Amino acid sequence: MNLYIRYFDSETLVTNVDDALYFLDGIREIGMNDRIANDVREYFESDNRFPKRYKVRPKIYFIMIKTDANTMEEFKDYRNRSGNQPEPQQSYSPKQQRNTSFAEHPQAPFARETKRKDKTSSLYDECFGWYEGAFDFKRVVTLPYTGKNEYRDTHFVVRCKAMSGIDCYNRIIDHLSERVDKRSQFPSAKGKNFSFRFLGFCKEK
Repeated sequence: MNLYIRYFDSETLVTNVDDALYFLDGIREIGMNDRIANDVREYFESDNRFPKRYKVRPKIYFIMIKTDANTMEEFKDYRNRSGNQPEPQQSYSPKQQRNTSFAEHPQAPFARETKRKDKTSSLYDECFGWYEGAFDFKRVVTLPYTGKNEYRDTHFVVRCKAMSGIDCYNRIIDHLSERVDKRSQFPSAKGKNFSFRFLGFCKEK
C-alpha cells in the first residue's frame, strides 16, 4: 500500500513512511515534529483506508490517501476517471437561490450531485478539486433589544478545495465553528440537510 500526500500545490506519492516524513519535513509551514511523525506512521501502518486530512494548526492541513497506484500518473489517472461521471445538475428553490451568492455552473466538467440513495458511499469518493457544499443548520442568534437567544434556520453555501464530499463537509464545519455561536446545531453529513457537488479541478471565474 502506497501513500499520496498533498499540501496545497505540493504533492508526492511514496511507498514507505520514511519517504513520507522526509517530504513533510521539507515543507517549512507544516513545522514537522514528533507528534506529526507518529500520527503519520500510525496512519500508514493502520488498516484505515479512508483519506485523512491532518490538521497542523487552525486552517492549515495536509491530506493523506492510501492507494494501490505505484506512480503519480497512475494515481491521477484513477482520480480523473472516478471524477469523470456525468450527473444531473443541482437545482435550488427560488428561496434558496436568494440565499446563495453562487450561480449554477451547468457547464462545469465532472459536475455531480449527491443522491440520497447512495449518499453515504459518495461522501467518501476521492477526487481532489473544487466542491460546492450546502446545508441548512440551526444558528443561535442574539436578539438586539431583548438580549435573548433563539435558533434561526440558516441556509449556507460555500465553495472550497477538498478531497471528497466528507472533506468538504468538515471544512464547512471548521469554518462555521469559529464564526457562529457554539450552541448552533449543524446537520449530519449523511442527513438530508447537507448536499455537495464536485465542480472540477480548477475554480471557475
